[in-house]
Amino acid sequence: MITVKTFTFNAYSENTYLLFDETRECVIIDPGMYDASEQNEIASFIKSNELTPVFLLNTHCHLDHVFGNKFVFDTYGLKPQFNEGELTIISAIPGYAPSMGFTHYELSPLPDVFLPQSGTVSFGNSTLDLIFAPGHSPAHLCFYNKEDHILMGGDVLFYGSIGRTDLPGGNHQQLIENISTKLFVLPEETKVYPGHGPATTIGFEKKHNPFF
Repeated sequence: MITVKTFTFNAYSENTYLLFDETRECVIIDPGMYDASEQNEIASFIKSNELTPVFLLNTHCHLDHVFGNKFVFDTYGLKPQFNEGELTIISAIPGYAPSMGFTHYELSPLPDVFLPQSGTVSFGNSTLDLIFAPGHSPAHLCFYNKEDHILMGGDVLFYGSIGRTDLPGGNHQQLIENISTKLFVLPEETKVYPGHGPATTIGFEKKHNPFF
């Protein structure tokens, strides 16, 4: 069974997630730690719980979701994995981060392995299905575990809202369509862990999300 540990980091209150099961292997999703205190917080949790990080996954590559990629690589030897369509997004960060006040951005390593639009990522005794859901960003992926009914949703679907689509590579109609056809078909009890804000469920959003 997967345990989900949530951290909230950086000026954007971005949700960074650790997923681990009874084997103690863990996956780091969207590491947003920007300063040393945030880096120490996640490293201390990993050490005290005797976890072994085996994957670094990015749902997408906006700066607040990749601040910690370099730290994870330096500490655990893991290069990020994301869809190749996010390369233009991650490559643009050094050009705009200083103007937004992030003068200490550490350049993320690039993947040796890119994630496809469909398939799986397995760790320990657990498997995550890839769901390709662009619209917030050009090649956004969500990670779904059907046994435990959890969806690591990134910035696609939020509690009572959806991801913004006014950034480069965003497309509002595409986002709405992907949520409708790829996320809202999941079981209603599926718990959605978003990139910002509180967790929600597919069933709640189908009934109450004002965008639908």
